[in-house]
Formats: sequence, C-alpha cells, structure tokens
Amino acid sequence: MSAIIIDNKIVHYEVLGRGKPIILLHGWVGSWRYWIPTMQAASTSYRAYALDLWGFGETAKEPTNYSLEHQTELLDQFMNSMGIGKVALIGHGLGAIVALLYAAKHDFVVDRIMNVCLPVKENNLVERFGSTTPSELANRLLEHTPGDDAARSEAPKADEEAIKTSLEDLKSINLRDISRKLSTASLLVHGQKDPVIEVPDLSSNGDLSNMTHHIIFDESGHFPMLDQPSKFHRLMNDFLDLASGESPQRLQLKDEWKRRVR
Repeated sequence: MSAIIIDNKIVHYEVLGRGKPIILLHGWVGSWRYWIPTMQAASTSYRAYALDLWGFGETAKEPTNYSLEHQTELLDQFMNSMGIGKVALIGHGLGAIVALLYAAKHDFVVDRIMNVCLPVKENNLVERFGSTTPSELANRLLEHTPGDDAARSEAPKADEEAIKTSLEDLKSINLRDISRKLSTASLLVHGQKDPVIEVPDLSSNGDLSNMTHHIIFDESGHFPMLDQPSKFHRLMNDFLDLASGESPQRLQLKDEWKRRVR
C-alpha cells in the first residue's frame, strides 16, 4: 500500500506504469480499487495514479474534510506532494465532480479531463440517492457481475457522511454551467441505464463548447468502465492520445471505436 501524509492524515494511493501522468478519481461507491483494469489499460503509455478521497477506502475518515472544497483541495495537495505538473484527469461520479471543480480552478494544470457519470442535469441527488448505507448504494448501482467485485467489496469502507456531505454540497453548485465554461479538452461519458445519474441532453442550447464531446454507452449503467471495459478503455486511450489542445469532438462510436472521422 502506498500512502502520503496530508494535513497529518493518511491519504492512500496506488500508481502503475510510466509516462505522462493521469489521475483517476473514484465515485460514491468503492475506492481506487475498481480502477485497476483501467490503470492496466493505460499503463503501457502513461503513469496512472488512483487515490482514495477523504472518507473512502484506506484514506483517513475525518468529517471536517468531506466537503467538495476539501476533496478538491486534496487533489491539489496530492499533485503537489507527488510533483505532478500537467495532468490528465479521469473522474467518476463524485470523482468527476472533484475533477471538474479542480479543472475549473486550475485549467493551466489540467491538459484534458474525462468525466464519467457527471451529474450535470440535476441538483436533487440527495432525493435520487435516497437514505442508504454505502453497501446498499453499491447494490443499487452495481450490476452483480464479477467485474463489480472490487467496487462492491470496498463499499463498506466508505464513511456514509462523506457521501451525504458531497450530495448536500451539490445543491449550491451548477455543474452544467461550470462544464459549459470549461476551456480544457473534455470528454463526458454517461451510461444510458444509470439508475441514479440521468443522462443529460447536451445537443443544444450551447451546453457543449467546441472543446467538449459527449458519449453515451447504451448498454452501461453507473459503471461504464466495468460494464463495457473494452470499449471504455479504447475510448480512454484514444482520448489520451489526442494532441494537447485538440478537441475530442471527432471521436465517434460505431461498430468499434474510431480515433478520428476522416
């Protein structure tokens, strides 16, 4: 287990591969562990970091750190501690929110951002999630397949207050507006069958900048990286391989992932 000390508290992370750095941020269910296949898929060309946010996995449980502001600050402190400069961020659920908030504040540091199941459409997630324990939430969001084991086994480690605090904070944050204004190359991914995060319609009203692209996985739920790993990893690698500053809007899904439209 790898860990660093931030504000006199343990922050757990793991790292795999060599190359340009990418950081993977987990969601409300599980921890860094369900990113292992994704880290392996990226590690041939990139140095992939995955860390546990405050209140999750093996990172310290301290309720005063559970706000979205503190979770975002954790990412900044982690990067400073590891000596990471320009970076690509891949966030999922809660991690997608943290990645977006960080990119909006530090756009000169974030080269590109891939956000999975970002709740850009609604701010009523407290009602949509309901009053559940981390294990009950895992049962609701996961598909009961072998690929879900890592997320399911890690769910009980989460502090329920860490989930609740982040959901309450969302009530005062307009993620759609933040996402619209982001100048960083951005790829949004949603699962059509997600039981909690409603797939937004971003095809009109100027909701997408020319640096943002939206992909929907028709056969996935809340965990596209676990439901359809081959397609997810192909898309991720194609996105990461784009030149810095290049828009991802040419990435398409047909019978297989195509890097660009010719």
